[in-house]
Amino acid sequence: MPDDKELTEENNRNDYRNELKKLLKEALFFKEVTLSSGKKSNYYIDARLVTLSSKGSLLVAKVLLKFLENYELNAVGGPTLGADPIIGGVSVLGALEEVPLNTFIVRKKVKEHGRGRRIEGPSIEGKNVAIIDDVVTSGSSLIDAAQAAKEAGANVIVTTALVDREEGAPDLIKDKGFKYLPIFSAKELL
Repeated sequence: MPDDKELTEENNRNDYRNELKKLLKEALFFKEVTLSSGKKSNYYIDARLVTLSSKGSLLVAKVLLKFLENYELNAVGGPTLGADPIIGGVSVLGALEEVPLNTFIVRKKVKEHGRGRRIEGPSIEGKNVAIIDDVVTSGSSLIDAAQAAKEAGANVIVTTALVDREEGAPDLIKDKGFKYLPIFSAKELL
């Protein structure tokens, strides 16, 4: 299996990655905002403008499927709402390319009606999974989703994000015992 540096270099050569980078740059806004982590920032990456567009969804799926093919996985999932369009695109493209990957979403808390589940989708017990998010600042949402998947019996093989804001998430995620390899760093977009 290639090491982490080789995986990153392989993605750097990917034309789809360069197209995706252009779209993410277009989704970058410079204004004072409060992030979901509670931190203040002078810029905001509205990744949903990319992940919820047809072209962006396809590019995200192509880049992530290429990245994920380096791991033996059964499913991809992540925290709702950021991961929802991403994992859907990856799953559909995977099915078309004969790389079957089920999907699951992780709620912030257990649903109080219906089946009362925190993780929606096919069972991940005993499955090898990747946890994906759109933009990561502190890493808390990604860690929470990874821990929930682990508690549900999944083997969390890798965690990733479209963009890492470079505000401490890699160390925090690794300290919690999860492998973390983001697709882009914020400095690549700024």
